[in-house]
Amino acid sequence: MGYTGLMQKSHNSPGIDPATIKAFALDLDGTCLGLNGSLSDRTIRALKICLHRGIQVIICTGRSIDAAEQYRLAIGAEGPMVYFNGAEVVDMPAETMVKATFLNLEAVDYCVDLSRSRGLYYQVYFPGTPEHPRGILMAEHQAQETEMYRIHTGIQAMIGDLKQALTRPGLTGCVKGMFIADPLFHEDIRSQLVERFGKGIYIARTSRTFLEIMDAEVSKGMGLRCALAYQGLQDAPVIAFGDEENDLPLFEAATYAAAPANAKESVLKAADIQFGPNTEEGLAELLEQMFG
Repeated sequence: MGYTGLMQKSHNSPGIDPATIKAFALDLDGTCLGLNGSLSDRTIRALKICLHRGIQVIICTGRSIDAAEQYRLAIGAEGPMVYFNGAEVVDMPAETMVKATFLNLEAVDYCVDLSRSRGLYYQVYFPGTPEHPRGILMAEHQAQETEMYRIHTGIQAMIGDLKQALTRPGLTGCVKGMFIADPLFHEDIRSQLVERFGKGIYIARTSRTFLEIMDAEVSKGMGLRCALAYQGLQDAPVIAFGDEENDLPLFEAATYAAAPANAKESVLKAADIQFGPNTEEGLAELLEQMFG
């Protein structure tokens, strides 16, 4: 598909002047990674050129630090990164926590009950401990979803009783919970959670089968605003790149929004720029044309 030029936002934003761009807010899965979860050499080169031009690359992902670190290292990006859809903003590579916003234990406990009653796979990211400073992923049983998630992210879930884990001394909240289930079950899960908690939680589909539950204040948009302020770039022109519904708040927080052709329809409608699909190195093509 390639670079199709700027599509005007509803507020009639002007065309993009590449020379003014100071930062990218970069989603990973479905946007710049291929189907096998790889970051192509061409995409790495294009992003490194932008880094050398002084553009800050801020990874904004639903992944954990561990699951995203190989891509940050390949690009060579440093500074505040947005993980867990905004639940954690961490200055890398020092791993200094800039902001953490955790889901209350009542909501996590309710999701455990929901998963048990529906027979659905559910896993929880717990905050770090001295033994596991980057956090702990836990599920209640080994399943095909466990292995699929390990292949997708490189993270192996510990197996244990989630109800018991929630009683850990000093635990006040969890990073996020995630149902991994056929999309046909997503609306039922959403309706149950909305009925119970209303606007007290944030629910986001982050891939075809991933439905994530976080604190109501969490979003990639909130995370990006925090990261930009930390860098003194809160008023700088920023391009956000994303493909799923969890990227819509990211678009709102950025100056311009860009989506690959494979993005969800609502995301394409919200984007200023459409570029080629992630399976065809669309992001690299766009960056080459815009930034040389």
